[in-house]
Amino acid sequence: MGLIIRQDDLKTVIKMAERSTVEVCGFLFGRREGGNFIVEEVRFVPNRLNSPTAFEMEPVEMVRAIDEAGERGLEVIGIFHSHLKCPPRPSGRDLKGMRLWPVVWLIVDEKGNYGAYVLEGNKIREVRIVEKE
Repeated sequence: MGLIIRQDDLKTVIKMAERSTVEVCGFLFGRREGGNFIVEEVRFVPNRLNSPTAFEMEPVEMVRAIDEAGERGLEVIGIFHSHLKCPPRPSGRDLKGMRLWPVVWLIVDEKGNYGAYVLEGNKIREVRIVEKE
């Protein structure tokens, strides 16, 4: 199982996290192929909490992003967000979100570290990240 993402897309998410004083968040759109999550598009969605320690995507922008991706034949395969001043691993709050959105979760920090995770039953499992050019 892997998250396949373009290097430039991953760098863009990390750079946004480095520059932001609040958690950045959004969707990974693409397709599932076998056990892999193949990212075709990264879409930032405003964090309506405007918080350095939590995120909630702005609902109207979420719907717009999902609708626009659907028109291009893409589906939500993942959610990404940043952690500021803590490791890029799922928090208790993230675990609740992972139950609602059973997709891959990409978490980055402001130092350039990152990880991807899925929830299997009640266990969080790390997913290998494959960067492509």
